[in-house]
Amino acid sequence: MKYKFFTISIPILLLIIASFYVTSKFIKPAPKKEITIASGAITGNYYKTALLYKKLLEKENVKVNLLTSAGSIENIKLLKENKADIAFLQNGTTKENEEGIKSLASIYYEPLWVFYRNEGFPINYVIQLISKKISIGEEGSGTKDLTSKILKDNGIGNTNSTIFNYDDKTAKEELIKGNIDAMFVVSTHKSETIEELLSNPDINVLSFKRAKAYSRKYPFLEALNLYEGTLDLYKNLPDEDINLLSTTATLAVKDGFSEELIRLVLKKIKEVHSKKDLFAKAEQFPNDLNMKLEIHEEAQRYFEYGDTWLEKIFPYWIASNIDRLKLFIIPLLTLLFPLFKGFFPLYTWTMRSKIYRWYGEVKDLDNEIDDLSKEELEKELVTINKLKQEIQKETKVPLSFMGEYYNLQLHLDLIENKIEKKLSS
Repeated sequence: MKYKFFTISIPILLLIIASFYVTSKFIKPAPKKEITIASGAITGNYYKTALLYKKLLEKENVKVNLLTSAGSIENIKLLKENKADIAFLQNGTTKENEEGIKSLASIYYEPLWVFYRNEGFPINYVIQLISKKISIGEEGSGTKDLTSKILKDNGIGNTNSTIFNYDDKTAKEELIKGNIDAMFVVSTHKSETIEELLSNPDINVLSFKRAKAYSRKYPFLEALNLYEGTLDLYKNLPDEDINLLSTTATLAVKDGFSEELIRLVLKKIKEVHSKKDLFAKAEQFPNDLNMKLEIHEEAQRYFEYGDTWLEKIFPYWIASNIDRLKLFIIPLLTLLFPLFKGFFPLYTWTMRSKIYRWYGEVKDLDNEIDDLSKEELEKELVTINKLKQEIQKETKVPLSFMGEYYNLQLHLDLIENKIEKKLSS
């Protein structure tokens, strides 16, 4: 009987193991918990924001490497060369179908600031900068990319003006010294450069009268209002209402990067950027709006559906591992359902087999009684007593099967009585 049990259970067990092995070939391995992020200059806001991500991600046991760069254009190159997994980009600096990279999210507003020397008269239009000395941002930066578009729209170039490619710090110093007349910079209002120039009485900031016109021409641009005193009520910064043009800071990812890590990054981005800001409402960022670059499929799913129910219940990596192993459930249920269905009959058969296996010997004893001599019958009585003791030692069954057990004992008693009657006759 034990042999029959193993001949049934072992093939089932082997079938389950084989099903798991085949299914495992279709499951992606757990991702390497390491991310390389291309930010910008160490003094820039991209780098400061990347440090916040690094702190949050390392709490999830993800190693984060930061790469500094000149800005968006260089970051695109780093992604394409597989030197970075994720990069900060200024929205609008990429082509619509940039091969090998996709966007993750817009994370905050980045206004375009145009500062110029205060010479006693206001500048309300970019075209008024013709013939001036202008810094448009360093090579490889998003500032240069956007500024070049704006200047071209206004007919300004090297032929009628003097163009410099200074970084933000150098441009600020040259403007304060009077060596240049104007500088363009794309940066958040939290930048020290922006605050310093706004508080300098010798420097003015251009208020775009045609901000909405620019935003219609370039979908990635948006008209923003910076109201008097909003940066510093005590110092009254700025000292008048200003119309600004703004793009957004975005995150891009290289093709083939882990979807699990993308979801984790988006969760941390939401922690950092979902709060109310000077220009943004609560929960306005991160979002997937007005981006030139095609959005990554996993990011789109995250914005549509948010955290999965597993992510709401378990810590992220536990939820991720459960989700990855969900394919195992299909073959497991397929095999276990009939197995569970047959478990109780199999259990009943196993328990009864412990009792019924003795009936072969009982039957043989019963069939031989009529042909035996008295001496042989006396030997059979001894055999029956030994058999009773053996059954008592070896047959261990639950209480629910004791009826079958005592039936076996009764049958032995019947044979024993039958032998004793023959001996006494």
